[in-house]
Amino acid sequence: MGGSKAGELNSSPSADEVEEVLGRLRSTGGRVTTPRRLLVRSLFEAAGHRTAEELAAEIQAQAPDVSISTVYRNLEELERLGVVVHAHLGHGPATYHLATAAHGHLVCERCDAHVEIADAFFADLRSRAIADFGFAIDPRHFAVIGRCAACQADTEALGDIGGS
Repeated sequence: MGGSKAGELNSSPSADEVEEVLGRLRSTGGRVTTPRRLLVRSLFEAAGHRTAEELAAEIQAQAPDVSISTVYRNLEELERLGVVVHAHLGHGPATYHLATAAHGHLVCERCDAHVEIADAFFADLRSRAIADFGFAIDPRHFAVIGRCAACQADTEALGDIGGS
């Protein structure tokens, strides 16, 4: 996942934050297993968005017997609890990040630059979708694909104003 990442959400995990999430798992009847503990810690340590495969590799470095299917099941459970959000940032696999600050994504179709934007940016779009279509959108799930300023400038300099 190359490119610039403006406003990337990155925090050092504190034991309290990790334990709070694990407490939420316990309160819903979930067990706190070693793979879950390692996954939650990896999510807090992750800089930005991580694929399930990247998270699994980190976990397997500490616990080689943890399978990718275990990681996926735990990610699904954490998403159900509102701890994790997954997003599709272009053509690659889904990525996961903590849901502590809702945000959307702009991805350049040429250079793959990613820009994280505040959830409030989509407020008008949300309102219009509800008013016009009765449809509540979740703009965090998919990226808005377009061209960054640098790629737009390159395209215009080459005389390809329309794109592609």
